[in-house]
Amino acid sequence: MQSIKKPKQSLVIGIVISMFLWGLSWPSAKVLAGYCSAYNFVTYRYLFVLLSFVPLLFILKQPVIIDRKGIFPVLASALLLALYSYLFYLGVSKGQAGAGGVLVTTLNPIMAYALGVLISGKWPGTREAIGLGCGFIAGLILLKVWQSPGKIFSSGNVYFLLAALSWALMSVFTSRAGKYGSSFGFSFWQYLVTLLCFVPFVNFDELGATLQTCDKWFWINLVFSSAIVTSLATSLYFYATTQLGPEKASSYIFLVPMSAALSSWLFLGEEIKSHTIAGGVIGIAAVYFINFGRKVKTI
Repeated sequence: MQSIKKPKQSLVIGIVISMFLWGLSWPSAKVLAGYCSAYNFVTYRYLFVLLSFVPLLFILKQPVIIDRKGIFPVLASALLLALYSYLFYLGVSKGQAGAGGVLVTTLNPIMAYALGVLISGKWPGTREAIGLGCGFIAGLILLKVWQSPGKIFSSGNVYFLLAALSWALMSVFTSRAGKYGSSFGFSFWQYLVTLLCFVPFVNFDELGATLQTCDKWFWINLVFSSAIVTSLATSLYFYATTQLGPEKASSYIFLVPMSAALSSWLFLGEEIKSHTIAGGVIGIAAVYFINFGRKVKTI
């Protein structure tokens, strides 16, 4: 029994740490947005992702070969990841990183569950529905929508809404990665195709200017957002979707808003108040209800 529980506990600990790193990635992306355009930013990021991901494949001894049936899912998930990355950049460059982190991470699990219902026709259980409701309420509290309801559709946030939808759609494809070979091998091809989507749009004049004017904070944030957040944290999330399913795995994203809001306050000086803590606690409750609150019946 002990040997059965350990992998699940390790996976839960790993995905919780990944969600914390995702929260830190929002202010990091906000810093990088001041150095270059959207296309160049995403190109730099995924180039470093691949450079850091290849050694990880060798360390974990993960094969990169996938089944032919996985070609379409790889292409579809890569295009959706490219769309998400582009919308993500536009959002943080035009809006607030903290608000964006809250909006996207609140809507992602809800959209993932909605897609799961449409695809499988299986409705969430009572406790899962309560968890989704808690997550939605947590997002409303963190955004303080009672002060200005129209804030959800303000400048920058529309990009975040579209980014959340593209991520939820992508999770459907990544959740099936294990059927075509190693989930890490699937991620490798996904990142490669995502990079190739942006290469034709790179402004090489800007590239040279960026390399001349960038400072240590550019490199620190670039390495963090690519090697740490994407190569490690995001790849672990993709692996978790193959083990838990996109609905269960995406529920952990409810943990990100507090991390995003707190780190945006710490590094960018964005305002934070007591409602952030309240919303974060309710978000944690949402994860509990969806993943741990349901009683298991034994026959």
